[in-house]
Amino acid sequence: MSQEVSSKDLDGKNKDLLRNWTEDRFEKEYDCDRFTATVLSNRLRHAAEHMSTGLMAGSFSPIISDWFDFAISISGPPDMDYPLPAVGSSLLVFLGTMEDACRNIVEEYGPERLKPGDVLLCNDPYRNGLHVNDVSFIRPVFFEGKPIAFISIRAHQLDMGGTVPGGFSSTKANVFETGLVIGPTLLFENDEPVPTTFSLIFDNTRFGGLLQADFMTVLRQLKLGEELVEGIINRYGEKAYRGTVRYCCDASAETMRDSFEILPDGTYAGEERIDADGAGDDGEFVIRVKVTKASGRIEVDLSGSSRQARTCINAGPLDVKTVVASALMILFDRNSPFTSGTLRYVDIVIPPGTIMSALPPDGAIYVYWEPQFALLSAIIRELGKAVGDRAIGGDFSAMGVHNAHGERKDGTPWINVAVSGAEHGPWGGDKDNDGDSYMFTYPVNAYDPPTETMEQDCPVLMMRKEYVPDTAGAGENRGGASVVKDVLWCEPAEHHSLMIRTKRPAGYGANGGMRGKGGAAWFFDPEVVPENGLISFENDVYRGSTPLVGMCDPSTHAPNIDGEYFYFAREIPWKTRAGTMSRYLTNGGGGWGKVLDRNQERVLSDVRNGYVSIEQARDTYKVVISGDPQDDPEGLRIDETATKSIRKHRV
Repeated sequence: MSQEVSSKDLDGKNKDLLRNWTEDRFEKEYDCDRFTATVLSNRLRHAAEHMSTGLMAGSFSPIISDWFDFAISISGPPDMDYPLPAVGSSLLVFLGTMEDACRNIVEEYGPERLKPGDVLLCNDPYRNGLHVNDVSFIRPVFFEGKPIAFISIRAHQLDMGGTVPGGFSSTKANVFETGLVIGPTLLFENDEPVPTTFSLIFDNTRFGGLLQADFMTVLRQLKLGEELVEGIINRYGEKAYRGTVRYCCDASAETMRDSFEILPDGTYAGEERIDADGAGDDGEFVIRVKVTKASGRIEVDLSGSSRQARTCINAGPLDVKTVVASALMILFDRNSPFTSGTLRYVDIVIPPGTIMSALPPDGAIYVYWEPQFALLSAIIRELGKAVGDRAIGGDFSAMGVHNAHGERKDGTPWINVAVSGAEHGPWGGDKDNDGDSYMFTYPVNAYDPPTETMEQDCPVLMMRKEYVPDTAGAGENRGGASVVKDVLWCEPAEHHSLMIRTKRPAGYGANGGMRGKGGAAWFFDPEVVPENGLISFENDVYRGSTPLVGMCDPSTHAPNIDGEYFYFAREIPWKTRAGTMSRYLTNGGGGWGKVLDRNQERVLSDVRNGYVSIEQARDTYKVVISGDPQDDPEGLRIDETATKSIRKHRV
């Protein structure tokens, strides 16, 4: 029934918006009045948010409690085909997979077999989306003896076995190396642990104590979600609940369809490249996308994308859904909640066996987010060219996750995941603002774990975490600056770097803005690390480094976009001695708008704040600034005469 509700006819002329319906029509369609549907839709989202708060506060693994690596959703009953009316505001890269994962897992297990107090578990990327560490926990909610809702928590587990502690590696060649894969299986029955499932997991994974504690926290939040949804149904009735579920999805479908009407009908083609896979640097992988807008619908076609990678840098079709939804929401509809209806008027074409649709066993999926981010960049960049000032500059895009592990002197194992690499970086500028310089990539919503927590958990010291001048794409609104992290590894360690998009800068410019600078990473041996642990940025200092990944001068090893590409998997794993320093430099964010349209006072402020050097202010922005930015930033002044002189010759 809900599929018949649309905001416009296919010819775009009938303005039949939900908000213009009469009360009688609304109640006939949704079995409740408009006010009740609005209240219940908010209560469903509140339930997901309430669970998110509880899960983050009660979890023991830092990847959940400090990193926010989870998502929570509520789905409707099987007879409605598991519609998804509400999600929590946690990790965005999970959301496009949640509806299909719930449907796939419950249908395979058999909804008729479920009982009150059951919790299903599944972590197979091909059923579930994402990778094996991202485990789905699903609890049915019953009404009059039948499932009427499903509460889903997708939470990253610190380890799920496999060849690499923590799992984060781009070199695993097949699904057997990525870790333990579990199809739809009962984890709890009558709210009690199923011993065989717990044994299966703990016999094949590391850090079982943390996993077990997190499982119990997950159970408590699933029960909370069940209580909140039952409270809604008991108070307002089954019909109102079902009507609200349909209304949530219909409203999202309508607002998304209306919002992308600003995109002119036509075909838009783009592509992005991934440097190499973990099996060799003998070829790039191309993600090609063709977006066609016609008759009130959008088709996103990935035909022509490269074959699946020989290692685990692949993504799956459900991961593509997240990217497409993210791109359209970022460009057209940032305010509407994500639901099943978000992509109702969007068709996605994905041939099997590509880097975006890998097939097992050799098409292993683990580093799914890198092809995701590349696809997002291609869509946003190309559609941005057609929507004027709605375009946005590219972000740092390549979330260079660093995974390290080792043992302390007393033999205690430790692991450091996704906090010491290029996980955080800049956004691009848009029509309203400069790009923020320290965020996650556009389709991720997570936290930056406290440095103190990382240093307490692992034998590492964060020596530097700061912005780098002259790395942001210039523009009327500039992009965010690159972020540099210097980390001192106090014990011997093994490392895996997942920074796989550094051959060309990722932060494209928009509306005349300039591209941001490229990123790279290095190791510095203990002998060249100064006693104070602070390594400078002079080009000569890189002579004592080993490039980990990126475009660097072949002689000096200093960053150089025209230099030589250093392949991230030359050594598997990278092994370091105590006292080694790693340095990660992210890509810079792209600028928005013409460079010389930037207000001169804003350029002056950038120099004071260290985003722009006096030299770049003069050479790029054509603003001459006098003074000492290092020792007297408040004394900086614009040289009006000199600025007018060089601006006479601007191109």
